[in-house]
Amino acid sequence: MTYSCLTTGDQSESSLRQVTSEELPSTRPMNKTAMSSAWHHSRRGRGHRHKEQGRVTRDRVEEQKAEDSVPHGTCMTMCPAYELRQREAQNRLHRFEMVADTERDHLPRADVSRAVKEYSRPAAGKDSTRASNLRPPSVLLKTVCHLVDDIATSSTFQPWAEVYSFVFDRLRSVRQDMIIQRVSGTDCVAVLEKSVRFLLYASYRLCGQHLQYFDPRINDTHLQECLSWLLESYRDGKHQHQEEFQALSLLYNLGSTEAIQHVLELPERIRSSPAVRLALAVSRAHMERNPVRLLHLAQRLDFIQVCAVHRHLLPCRTDLLLLYSHGHSSRNCRYPLQRLARLLFLKDTLAAELCQVYGVNVTGEWVNFSKSSFTDAASGDLQCRRMHEPLDDEQWNCSASSVIHGCA
Repeated sequence: MTYSCLTTGDQSESSLRQVTSEELPSTRPMNKTAMSSAWHHSRRGRGHRHKEQGRVTRDRVEEQKAEDSVPHGTCMTMCPAYELRQREAQNRLHRFEMVADTERDHLPRADVSRAVKEYSRPAAGKDSTRASNLRPPSVLLKTVCHLVDDIATSSTFQPWAEVYSFVFDRLRSVRQDMIIQRVSGTDCVAVLEKSVRFLLYASYRLCGQHLQYFDPRINDTHLQECLSWLLESYRDGKHQHQEEFQALSLLYNLGSTEAIQHVLELPERIRSSPAVRLALAVSRAHMERNPVRLLHLAQRLDFIQVCAVHRHLLPCRTDLLLLYSHGHSSRNCRYPLQRLARLLFLKDTLAAELCQVYGVNVTGEWVNFSKSSFTDAASGDLQCRRMHEPLDDEQWNCSASSVIHGCA
């Protein structure tokens, strides 16, 4: 069979062309096989959509279950009642937690207003998620303020190495409660900021102490964990002290490419702040191995920033002596000790002691540099603490209060 088809426009009958039925779309009804294929295809499409919707629903349910499974503390005191009774009966109270005038008793009594939950390692069969043993965020922040105001900066609790040991343990317990409850937000940031300041201050004040009283490696491990957690918490929004702690992290980790990259990826408003710009300048001087510029920039740092960078200052001064020992190496060359002391930002006596430790000859008020006599390995027991400004206990306690509260 053939059909006649008119072309568009004004055409005569001679312009008609024959179109075969094969060129036209099939108008015959689909057979059973085609209908079945189309029906199954439609079903597969609807089934895929239903599966996606079901997966999203399951994910939401699992997220809700995870949120519901997170314990929320109900203990409104700094130390849970059960632990307080247990430690009191076992005579495990710290003297900072005892009722006054009961320290010498066979079983000293606990002062509820001063007792703080101690850190406890996770153990098999031990339920650390019981709500009655967990402190909510507001109580955790109150606990940290007590540790800082009433313990760490107090002039009545001495020696400070014991104060550090007590506060360090109790702050660790605070972070343990935060981890179990997945605490976040402003309270979490406030706790971590005070913890970082305390650990930085302790690293400066207790520098050079015997390992029995202060282990710098353990302190560094916990400080790095707090800094990492704090910087991650800053991603949630704007915080008042963010610029300060971004700078402290960079100063504490001089020479770390990861720390530099992290700062360079920060928003412009943070990178352009005075604290971060100064920290970047110090970091650049350190990377360029320019000890003169680094020590000069270090004089512009505030006290808490000095606490963060102080562990890098002795190696920096050593590099300066090494450079001068090669650059001014001569038998007939004498360098003024007073001028060298100004470059090192040390008193003349400390500068002379530093030179002698590293094999640099000092004669009176003159220094004789020689690259052959310089030794990288310190021949004496020169500790970083010798380079610190001496402070008495009262000055230390006053500085602790202002530093940990962020006022210095």
